[in-house]
Amino acid sequence: MIVAIDGPAASGKGTIAKRVAAHYGLAYLDTGTLYRAVARDTLARSEDPADAIEALKSAKALDPFTLGDPGLRRPGLAEAASLVAKHPEVREELLAYQRSFARAKSGAVLDGRDIGTVIFPDADVKLFVTATPEERASRRYLELKQAGIEVSEAEVQCDIRRRDERDKHRAAAPLRRAPDAHLLDTTNLDIDAAFRAAIDLIDAALARAGYAG
Repeated sequence: MIVAIDGPAASGKGTIAKRVAAHYGLAYLDTGTLYRAVARDTLARSEDPADAIEALKSAKALDPFTLGDPGLRRPGLAEAASLVAKHPEVREELLAYQRSFARAKSGAVLDGRDIGTVIFPDADVKLFVTATPEERASRRYLELKQAGIEVSEAEVQCDIRRRDERDKHRAAAPLRRAPDAHLLDTTNLDIDAAFRAAIDLIDAALARAGYAG
């Protein structure tokens, strides 16, 4: 079984995807870490993530064993990852890894921005997780504050809106809801309620499809 979970930054899709994977006993892949890793490696070579040629070099040399690097969550890398993700060549390079990961595991939950539209358009279930920009900015601000990172909520909201625009309007695999994706708005839900709503949507979709595992 393959579950595709897409959505914008700080919508809750990553936390939901992890819990969904654990619930069904499936492998989990945060595809955003792939782009963060490519950005990390490009910056480590003192190159510009906006340079498609240099970003592609990093994508081709990417070591999957480094995807657990805690440094991938550091501030500033998300912006660089967003620049890397604009390059069609990089996305094509990483596409094969994402597909092989899920198929090698005999099923998986993947979260990102183009899972249900590009990576697995034939996924068994698709969710599109979202929330208002204001709520997403508030969540990200609290995360950063708890991590001891000094930043204003206004700055975080500007960053969220800038990333949304870039993700929605990039030429390669823009962020959009697949026609058959189930919408899950988490604006007024805590993580437990959002998780339960996700499970309800997935179970209902599987039942309608007569999915037997």
